[in-house]
Amino acid sequence: MKSEPDDCSIEDALAAPGATVPWSGVRNYQARNFMRDAMRLGDGVLFFHSSCKAPGIAGLAEVASAPYPDASQFDRKSPYYDPKSTRAAPRWVNVDVHALRKTRLVGLSELRRQRALANMWVLRPGNRLSITPVSAAEWRTITAKLLA
Repeated sequence: MKSEPDDCSIEDALAAPGATVPWSGVRNYQARNFMRDAMRLGDGVLFFHSSCKAPGIAGLAEVASAPYPDASQFDRKSPYYDPKSTRAAPRWVNVDVHALRKTRLVGLSELRRQRALANMWVLRPGNRLSITPVSAAEWRTITAKLLA
């Protein structure tokens, strides 16, 4: 899960009440579908800092809730307001994310050097999704080899 550190860094998430933050503002259908359909309570999360000087994995977290409607879609003052979304048929969801710990920053170049991560979604050319799946083998490589 990618977040711009100016919006919500791993430090911000760890400092939040209960070290838990809603992952709101996702406005890409494919990323929304990953969150809505594939994420389960307790799933591991690679907390990835993006759109910054040094992008990369900055921490570990876990999914802390089932998907629920993203309130920002109904707030006319929010940059994430969606006039086509209704409370009866919301378009956008979020999950809560519980930050577990800050890690050393594992940058894109280091991730790309790992043969076992060659097909990792976040490393694909042109990928701009804020939420992408990570296979069990990719998770093991990152947590056992790069974050050990």
